[in-house]
Amino acid sequence: MNPHHPYQITPIYLDKQQALPELDFNRQGHYLVLWWKEIVLGHLFLKPGRPLPEEELYHRLVEAVAPAVAFYAKEQPQNGQWQEWALQNDLSRWAFFLDAVMAPWIAADMPGSVPVTVVICTRNRAGALKHCLDSIKRMACQPAEIIVVDNARENDATESLVGTYDGILYIDEPTPGLSYARNTGLRKASSPIIAYTDDDVLVHQDWIYRVWETFAGSEVAAMTGLVIASELQAETQLIFEKHWSFNRGYTDTIYNAAYFKKHLSKGPPVWRIGAGANMAFRKGIFEEVGLFDERLGAGASGCSEDSEMWYRILLKRHTILYNPRAIAFHRHRQDIKALHSQLYSYMRGFAAAALIQQSQYQQAGYKRRLFLDMPRYYGKLLYSGFPGYRFRFKTLGSEIRGILSGILFYIQHRRRPAYTKHPAQA
Repeated sequence: MNPHHPYQITPIYLDKQQALPELDFNRQGHYLVLWWKEIVLGHLFLKPGRPLPEEELYHRLVEAVAPAVAFYAKEQPQNGQWQEWALQNDLSRWAFFLDAVMAPWIAADMPGSVPVTVVICTRNRAGALKHCLDSIKRMACQPAEIIVVDNARENDATESLVGTYDGILYIDEPTPGLSYARNTGLRKASSPIIAYTDDDVLVHQDWIYRVWETFAGSEVAAMTGLVIASELQAETQLIFEKHWSFNRGYTDTIYNAAYFKKHLSKGPPVWRIGAGANMAFRKGIFEEVGLFDERLGAGASGCSEDSEMWYRILLKRHTILYNPRAIAFHRHRQDIKALHSQLYSYMRGFAAAALIQQSQYQQAGYKRRLFLDMPRYYGKLLYSGFPGYRFRFKTLGSEIRGILSGILFYIQHRRRPAYTKHPAQA
């Protein structure tokens, strides 16, 4: 059995570096995150023990950033020479071109605060929460309000931690379940925009400004942002990033009625829209589509309360935007037992949410996806992984059990109300 080697995450700032750094491939791989100032243009995985010739490395770099460069340059006269400059190692001319292309997208004259409420739902993880809050407090542009919802707490560690910060509202939500906590946070929020992140996330210094900017410049009802791995030391972290990543790429993507209709026959894959660790909504949208489904999410079905909400928003013909300039960093699970539990919960929540979404709109093809496509998909994986079931194949049993459990969960809870009515809503 080949030993696992960690991957070193290295940010490459193309606006500053005139040459790529020397990379040590001895017993480690590399995950290069390619930035232009505070915007990510792409990434590269480089395997351990396999240093690339310089020419091949530049070819791969160009391939990695080409979609983002094409997106940002689409309103300007095209200049195909930029790829030649990169391949010829003429990074000064390349940098001059990119500076002109990216200038309109670089945040300038950033306000000190914006009318956004940040909601962080947490449960007994004060240590992780501290790092998250510190990253929020370091942002140059601050949200108007920060709310920490302590869900089904077992001690007062979170409350004590929040008390050490100025201007953070602490709320104790005793009913276990992430959707209960999310709903409590949005009910208490006073801003017209509500942004959610998780306690195991660090946010980029421009994060809340980019969230606000998304809504200020369009009529979108909701948005998601880019989530980058913050660590790839353990094999489980690499498995997750390679096969379950929260990263949805480096170009804006619009999800609307056309997307919904295009994928209706097999059930719109709303889980592709983004991650609940980096999402935001206009507060008014909840008055139209309702609150988070309290049958879903951690502490209930296990997952998918975020994607089910996106489904309802699209069902009502609203628009969701994926904005990769709103950046967060997520620390993936570090041991195989935790990954098994996570992916079991993911697939349990996926199955329950698929059937809930089917019940909301009978033309949606989630039953076909769940009962026809998924068995075929996992049959192929079981065949491909046999007999060793290494790396991605290690968790197949947990995933399949999660799907079966999610179907049973839906049958048992399908008649239960989606969420508790607030007195003002009753």
